[in-house]
Amino acid sequence: MAPPKLFTLEEAERTLPLVRRVVADLLEEYPRWRAAVGRFELLSAGARAEPAGPSASEELRAVQEEVAAYARRIDDYLKELEAVGCVFKGFEAGLVDFPSLREDRLVYLCWRLGEDHIRWWHELGAGAAGRQPVDGGILTETSEALP
Repeated sequence: MAPPKLFTLEEAERTLPLVRRVVADLLEEYPRWRAAVGRFELLSAGARAEPAGPSASEELRAVQEEVAAYARRIDDYLKELEAVGCVFKGFEAGLVDFPSLREDRLVYLCWRLGEDHIRWWHELGAGAAGRQPVDGGILTETSEALP
């Protein structure tokens, strides 16, 4: 497994226009996928409870295809973020982490949809609840290697 791409604050900031658009699309698509899954579950539960005619199975198949289409789009967005080198952390808040170094240890620069800039970092296991303001200890050159 290859080591993660490491970002300086400046490099992570340069990705924000793309990351912002992708995350906005993800957060728009995700509730649609969930609603389609709910419709599919209701239809499939009804189909098991009582015999259904051909139109019911066609409707079930159509909703199943809709769920799959939303899932493919969501997967494509996630792959796009992965290709950038960042990690998507949540559909609820639109959190994205960028691997970086702080004082020679791996940390995440942390950004949330709606924030203008990356102003926070956190330890790998801390999550967004452990966010701390970015300071001078963050990686400044990507030629630095992982410890």
